[in-house]
Amino acid sequence: MAQAWKCSGLRWAADGPVLTWIGGRRSAPARGERVAFAVAEGGVRTCVGARGHACPVRAGVPGRSVGARCEECARLDRAHSVAADTLADDPRPYRVYLAWFGPGLTKVGITACERGSARLLEQGAVCFSWLGHGPLMAARRTEELLRAALGVPDRIPYAHKRAVRTGLPGSEAERAAEIAELHARAVGLGGWPDSLTPEPFRSVDHAGVFGIEGVDRGPAVVGEVAELVAGGAIGGGLVAAAGPDLHLATERGVVVLDTRLMTGWELVSVEGAPCAVPVRELRRAAEVQDGLF
Repeated sequence: MAQAWKCSGLRWAADGPVLTWIGGRRSAPARGERVAFAVAEGGVRTCVGARGHACPVRAGVPGRSVGARCEECARLDRAHSVAADTLADDPRPYRVYLAWFGPGLTKVGITACERGSARLLEQGAVCFSWLGHGPLMAARRTEELLRAALGVPDRIPYAHKRAVRTGLPGSEAERAAEIAELHARAVGLGGWPDSLTPEPFRSVDHAGVFGIEGVDRGPAVVGEVAELVAGGAIGGGLVAAAGPDLHLATERGVVVLDTRLMTGWELVSVEGAPCAVPVRELRRAAEVQDGLF
């Protein structure tokens, strides 16, 4: 019987995506390589726990949940989260950034300086620019100032990011134009905290890293995995990766797999696995505009 593994998520290193597994195993799929696995027969998806601790009741979680946590573990996971404003005394320096995911889809955010651009890669930011750096609360106040003054959000649903990714402008300059304009407006605002040091505009483009350069001219994405199911399998050649998503060339066409759907399941390696999991049609940019504007 094949050994079963539990995925703990997709991380980004300087040279590309890395799948991490409970127990310390890591695998770094390269573009062109085949990614294939099956969910154990009779398996049940269980809560992944919180902050390095297993769920005490091994609660079951829905197949379509990208968090893979029960209600109690989700609460505990956010209890010491920068995003939830519960770490006001964090002594680490932070950076404020503008991130662009597609036409009309830009957000402001913060990340610890020590993380570099990892947060932007994990979010699937196609390009970004730093705005400034300083203590956590100064970075947070600046984020709120810019969110209100520039009319940009600090959170964007991932489905929206995925939807606009299929129609990106072809050049780095075109992709950077929107954040360049917002950066210029941001540095011209008053009210920045004195302890927040502004940074000059410099666009960092991830289209090449993700493998989505000219994505509209490559193989068309035909759908996205809706959920994994016990006994189901998927296999395909990796054509692109962005944020938590793997774009796999299957016998049904290119299918997007959100790797967050893998967590909580027992998975086994398979060779010629067909795409035998529920797949839904991928939403396109035009279909999410009402939710964006």
